[in-house]
Amino acid sequence: MLKRSVIVAAVLGLVLGLSTLAFTQERRPPTTRAGLHQIHAAAKALEQAKRHLERAEHKFGGHRVKALDLVKQAEEEVKQAVEYAKANPPATPAPAAKP
Repeated sequence: MLKRSVIVAAVLGLVLGLSTLAFTQERRPPTTRAGLHQIHAAAKALEQAKRHLERAEHKFGGHRVKALDLVKQAEEEVKQAVEYAKANPPATPAPAAKP
């Protein structure tokens, strides 16, 4: 029982620590390379969600199928976002003039 409590506390501490770190990081606009990196990470997460939904054995009253359709729509939107980013690269800022 004590071992389980320690594991739960450690996991909770890790989650809270990582979430605090994520919220304190400087946010970059989505047009940067880091923004494109986030789009690719989202695409991977959607792939994984699709696999989980496809492998679920229970039908969940039709909600699983609807969620699967929405994930597929989201995957298509992510593909279009990547295509847009490739066709419209972010403008590089001009170097600052030296005084």
